Parts: sequence; C-alpha cells; structure tokens
Amino acid sequence: MTVDARVSARRPLHFAVGGALVVATAFIPGAESMAADQNSEVALAYRCEFPSGAVGIDVTVSASLPASVGTGEAVRPDHVSVVVKLPRAALEQFTGQEATSLSADAQLTVRHRSGDRSADAAWANLDAPSVPIPAEGGLELTATGDVPTATFGSPGKATLSPAGLGLALTPRKADNSPTSPPSLQVVCEPAPDQDTTLATVLVEGSRSGSTPEPEVTTPKPATTDTRPGAGFSSDTRKKIKALTDRTLDGEDDPGGSCPIVIPPEWVMTTADTYVAGYANAAKMDGAVALGPAHMKVTLNKVYINDSCASTVDVTSEAEFEYQGRRQLPPARSTFLTYGFMPTTAVVELEQVGPPAVVQTHTVTNTPEYPESTTVTTQLSMRIHDVKVNGVPLDVGDNCRTAEPFEQVLKAWGQSYPRAGYLVAYGGTLSGYAHIPPFKGCGVDENLDAVFTSAISSVGKEADNYTKMTQAALCVATNPDGPDCPPKIPTPER
Repeated sequence: MTVDARVSARRPLHFAVGGALVVATAFIPGAESMAADQNSEVALAYRCEFPSGAVGIDVTVSASLPASVGTGEAVRPDHVSVVVKLPRAALEQFTGQEATSLSADAQLTVRHRSGDRSADAAWANLDAPSVPIPAEGGLELTATGDVPTATFGSPGKATLSPAGLGLALTPRKADNSPTSPPSLQVVCEPAPDQDTTLATVLVEGSRSGSTPEPEVTTPKPATTDTRPGAGFSSDTRKKIKALTDRTLDGEDDPGGSCPIVIPPEWVMTTADTYVAGYANAAKMDGAVALGPAHMKVTLNKVYINDSCASTVDVTSEAEFEYQGRRQLPPARSTFLTYGFMPTTAVVELEQVGPPAVVQTHTVTNTPEYPESTTVTTQLSMRIHDVKVNGVPLDVGDNCRTAEPFEQVLKAWGQSYPRAGYLVAYGGTLSGYAHIPPFKGCGVDENLDAVFTSAISSVGKEADNYTKMTQAALCVATNPDGPDCPPKIPTPER
C-alpha cells in the first residue's frame, strides 16, 4: 500500500497502524466474563508485500476465549499468540543486508461480528523476540502480548476472525548493530476463499436483567495522561474540556449512540527528521547547544479514535541516530563554573532504554482540531575533554550521570489554521529534566562530587530547561514529498 502523508489538506495527519480501526455500535462496555474458556486456534495463509514482491506466508493465531458471555460482559482474549512463518523468499531482503537475526512487532486486525454488525479491533504491540536467521530455509516468529477486550450488545453467536496483519520487522547484524535500513514495514492480507474464524462465542441474554444501550468502547493507552487538554495552556485546556464534556453528555449526539467511524487506512510507517535546540545547565547559568540531531520515527504504534469523546490518541516512537549510535552529536560548550571559573567540556547525551514515546491527543469536534504532544525519553549524560582555565582536566572515559534521567518535552498546536507544534510538520517543544549525580569521573582522583556539585539538580527537582525545534517529517512512504530529505531546523532560544 502506498501512503501519501499529504493525502488531504483538510484532515490532520494521524497515521494508523495496519488496517482501518472500524468502530461499530455492536460493542458496549460491561463487566468481565466469568464463563469457562475455550482454547481457539486458526491457521491461515497470508499474502505480504515485500520490496521484492508479494510473498505467501503461513500464520497461526491462537487465544483463550470465553465460550459464552452475557450481553454487556467483556470478552477478554488471553494467551494470545500470532506465529508467523517466513519462507526463504521473505528473508532474502535481510540476508542481503548481512543480518543474522530478526525480530518483529505485529498488529493483527481482528473482525468481531454479531448478526449483521461488525467491528474491527487492533491487536497491537504484539512482540516477537529476536531469532537467528538460518543459513537455509525459513524461520518462525512468535508474537505475543495483551489485546483489547470487546463486548456484544445483542444475544446470538458472535465470531472473532483475523483480518489484516501488519509486521514491523527489525533485522540485526552479528554484532547487534542495525542494518540499513534498520527496519521494514510489511502489510499482509489473508488469502481469499478460506475460513478465517478464530472462535465463536455464544452471547446470551443480559445477565444483569437489562440490556444496556449500545456504546462504543476502545482501549486507552495505559502509559499516558490522556485527559482532554493535558499539556495545553490553561485557556485551551478549559475549551477542550468543555467540548469533550458536552460530547460525553450527549449534546452533540441526540441519537444516543456513536456513529460508525472508519479512520483512513494509513499504516504504521517510518519517518526521518532533525531536531536542534538548547539545554540549560541551571547551576552554570548557561546553555548547551544540542544538535542538529538525526531522529528516526516509527509512526502509529497505537492509534485510538474515540468517536464518543471526539478524541484521537496516537502513540509513536523515536530514536536518535549518530554514527550508528543512539545519541545526539557531541556538543562542546563553555560555562562559568561556580560563577567565575571558565570551563570547557564536550557533552554527550545518549539515549538509553526503550525508544522515546511520542504521544498526541487531538480533539476532533472543534474546527481547529487542537492537539497536544508529549515526548518522553530516557537519557544518560557523559562529559569528557574537560578544560578548566584552559588546562586539561583528565576526567576519564566514563564520567557520566550515575543513572539515566527522564526528559519530557511538551507542545501543543492546531491543524486549522495550522499553528504551533504538530508531529508531522514540526515546531518547538520544551520541558525540564532532573540531572542526577555523576559517577566515574576522574583518573588520579575522584571528581564525582565536583561535577555533581557543579551540574546536577538540587534534590529531585527538574530544574534544567530544554527547548528543541523539530523539522517536518520525511515519511518513508512519500520519499518524493516536499519534506524529503529532512531539513535542518533553526533552533529557538
């Protein structure tokens, strides 16, 4: 599937993972099911689009599901497993890059059907650990993870059937370094003329004695504050809250139920951009110039369109890249240590742990489409090539913060007319960080206390201000677009 990031000038850019998320009124919130489970499995043939052409693969989906539920009771799939068997033809893409292992993130679209109504749920963030690529033949990837629940509002038989499959394949070389490109996004569809039913669940009458009105329910990300307007200015936050409350109270939906919403079929994809900015060293009364830093972005790890609340929540990921390492370029800066001693040092900010999480929250029932963005990443700071009053100070090769620290940057904007920060088009983000104590500083003597005293935050307060400017995204599916190759932004102080 070819994705044009600028497919519509009127619709804001929200990239969806895999196939469309179809929200229908067949599903309602309710209590957890207490029925006995059934272990269900279905083996299917899929056709996947690789750069070299279409490749047929075998996929086995399994899950533990209740045999029966009442209307309004949640169906919670447990022990979910998606086993993907990649033939040799699919692996040639990676062996040509000197890859020796392969891992994957999978998203499976699962169609829930009850009578003549259906809805698609995204079984996203299914993780398949790395396995060696054999010298001959294919390999098997097993993706597992937690998936959303669903409930049915009408008695009868309900079915769950796998549909579209999205794979984010990550190859690695023998030394665990990334290949070029570092990942491949593959879209797969089930072959025609096969029974795709994973399980049939008997939906009995309401066990609570009444049948609730149908409503839409979709899962919320557990790792982010998705309160309407989180991160916005106070005036904007009040406006968003009022709009969302009005929708939840039914003022914008006199029919009492949510309409069917079919978001655009944008797939999870990658993008490139650059960021540049300044980070204050509060105790030194100065700032370190950061970047320009190359950033690799994976868009749409999670996409949630809540038509009842008129909100869209998207989770993406980002990683810095500098000479094959996850870090910003080294930055040389000069400060007045303790207010009078000129000190020059090279500062390196290394990204540690998982990729940075990019979370956007958009309100869609106002013409402006206001949007808040929060970027959270874990960093470690290393200092070297230190000179005090022009005299070299040997701090060794491992003078760094004793533990990683969290950097949180926030921004807000709107789509119509376009203003402020939007992930697709860039802009400025800002926030504070707590710099922990240093360790490993010094060769002939221990200098940890010196750098902790001069740089680290007081207590646990996040007192070091950072302001970063991001360029527009160069999206992999639109390489000839106006933002490719990615531009270098002009940082703001």
